[in-house]
Order: sequence, then structure tokens, then C-alpha cells
Amino acid sequence: MRKAQIIRALFVPVLLALAACDVPVPTSTPPSQPSQTTEEIPADVRAAARRFVTVADRVEPVAEAACRAQAPDLNCDYNIVVDDRADAPINAFQMVDDKGRPVIAVTVPMIAYVQNDDEMAFILSHEAAHHIARHLDRRRESTRAGALIFASAAARGGASGAALDTAARLGAVLGSRVYAKDYELEADAIGARIARDAGYNAINGARYFERSPDPGNRFLGTHPPNANRVEAVRRALR
Repeated sequence: MRKAQIIRALFVPVLLALAACDVPVPTSTPPSQPSQTTEEIPADVRAAARRFVTVADRVEPVAEAACRAQAPDLNCDYNIVVDDRADAPINAFQMVDDKGRPVIAVTVPMIAYVQNDDEMAFILSHEAAHHIARHLDRRRESTRAGALIFASAAARGGASGAALDTAARLGAVLGSRVYAKDYELEADAIGARIARDAGYNAINGARYFERSPDPGNRFLGTHPPNANRVEAVRRALR
């Protein structure tokens, strides 16, 4: 079964009752809630759900093709799912399941927050790009290296026990963040081309950042300034 079919199958409950969709989520699912009829769900929420299904249906095969072309040794069989936790923030993220399959998860608040198809396409393409660029593996390696470097330095200084553990944890945090902003910019660039090839306007999609809080250029921040991200998209499409 291809992803387009999987998305539709998983999203049927969303179209009927977003508060009780039956899809895989990365953390524990809250207790079941009473189902809603279609009439009880606001029209704008139903429209957002339909937008998500339509855009995901178009973006997934293009992202898969890009993945197979740029990283043929990876599992490129994307599974796009909905994180329907009631307390989920406006967010989208990429992970890999226990079988190595790439998963793109989008929260219900994010689906409701985007303003048009271009924004939705850019967000999905950006997350697909993280997998193509192997950012999870690269971050894991950087995290491990940071922990080892700090723990080794602490040990040479005579640290042991809890002090050694603290040094390793600090090194792990720093290691995980040292390239975080670069990874986001790289995913923006690759994602912009995926969105474009799927038939969407990636420049318009990147206008999402105009409505997002700007993280600024913080030392060891996890995300780059919004202006830098928009520029990365523009450069990628020139």
C-alpha cells in the first residue's frame, strides 16, 4: 500500500473527528474521547484536515523520489502521521520507527495553524529533508562525541561518579546543538526544492516564518533566525 493510501486510511477519523484520530503518535496517546459528528466539527477545521490530506498526498511521492535520488541507501518509504495529543504544540517533526522507516509527524494545532497549501507543503518537505540529509544520525553522532569529549576531559581533571556523569550530560547537550541551526537551514533548502517539484510555491510557503516567533541568533540555539531561513529558501530556488 502506498503512502497516499495510508494517509487517507489514517485520516478518515480526522475528517470525522479530529479529537479522536486513530494514528501512530511518537508518545503515549491520551484516553479516548467521545466521537464527534461531522456537523460538530467547525468548517475551518474540516477544511484544514482536507488540506493536509491533499498536500501530503502530493508531497510524499516527490519527497520519496528526492530521497531515493540523493540517499539511495536510506529507507525512503515515508509515513506521514498525525500527532493528535490534546496538549500537543504547533509543531512538526521527523523521526524513524523501530523498523527504520522515516516518519513525519504533524500535530493537529499545526495543521490548523497553516494558512495555505504552500505553507503545509513546505513544512512537510522540510521534515522530509531532515531524513534525506541524515540529520538524526548526524545529531546522534555529535551528541555522542560531545559526551565523550567532556567526560574524558573531566576524568583527566580527576572527576568521578556524579561529576563525571554531569560532564557527560553537558557535553551531550552541547554536542546535540552545535550544528542544529545548520541542519535547519539545510533542511529548508532541500525542502524548498521538494515543495517546488511537488507543484507548490516554496517562497510563499516560507512566509510561515513571518508569523512565527523569531528565535534570533542565540549561541547554541536550536533554530536560526527566521530571516536566514527565508534567505536559504530563496538561494535554493535560484
